[in-house]
Amino acid sequence: MEPDEVEDVELLRAHLRGDAQAFAQLYDRYDRQAFQFIRRILGRVHAEAAEDLHQETWIAVSRNAAAFDPARAAFPAWLFTIARHKVFDYFRRQKVVMLAGLEADDAAERVADPAPTPLEQVETREMAERLAAAVEALPLEQRGAFLMFSLAGLSLQEIAEATGVPLETAKSRLRYARASLRQSLAGERTAHV
Repeated sequence: MEPDEVEDVELLRAHLRGDAQAFAQLYDRYDRQAFQFIRRILGRVHAEAAEDLHQETWIAVSRNAAAFDPARAAFPAWLFTIARHKVFDYFRRQKVVMLAGLEADDAAERVADPAPTPLEQVETREMAERLAAAVEALPLEQRGAFLMFSLAGLSLQEIAEATGVPLETAKSRLRYARASLRQSLAGERTAHV
């Protein structure tokens, strides 16, 4: 079921009126996407912080529900803005200057594998690991834009709003991320076709 903006707003309003089930529904709707976004922005080196930052994000959503303005942004854009701020705050506290981990993301092992043979399964897993490593190697802002677009399904306008940059900057970040991924994985397409 595709969540509807109006439904998200109504659930948030019901939460403000004290309806715990409404918040639980909203949480269930975006929980996995939010966690995956946080986990992938952190990268493997800082993966242990994902659970805490995920929890901090949802606490902030609950505490700041009254501040949400559906005229300014859709709920997913607002949620990912909060998640992004939590991750960046964590990086500042840890004094992380540059993230470019080269190890594959352990989530790549959970990628559904349509190939039934063991060899095809190994090749698919290796490709997923290379893709995860390529995404993790992107500069932080490009990685964030790419994950918001591909993982969360945010529009370019929503990415711009979530990151506090002009639309053209969001477009550039996504374009550079895609170009970098294409370059990193250029040999993969011919090897696996």
